[in-house]
Amino acid sequence: MTTQEKLKKLIVDTLHLEDITPEEIEDDEPLFGEKLGLDSIDAVEIVFQVEHHFGVGIKDMKEGRPAMQSINTLAAFIEARL
Repeated sequence: MTTQEKLKKLIVDTLHLEDITPEEIEDDEPLFGEKLGLDSIDAVEIVFQVEHHFGVGIKDMKEGRPAMQSINTLAAFIEARL
């Protein structure tokens, strides 16, 4: 399973997204926008889950904002720190 696939499953499961499956999330689509409908509370949960599951912390908004643009940017952030 790729980092992208793990992230998609993690996001759908953790945030209890009922109207979308991990397979329906495109790697380059924005995480925060119309399709997924994620907000700042969801971002905090994603940061916590990334640290818990991958052992990679996101220190602050300056670091987190570019990392959390899409599945691909978040996966690249994680892989660069593993």
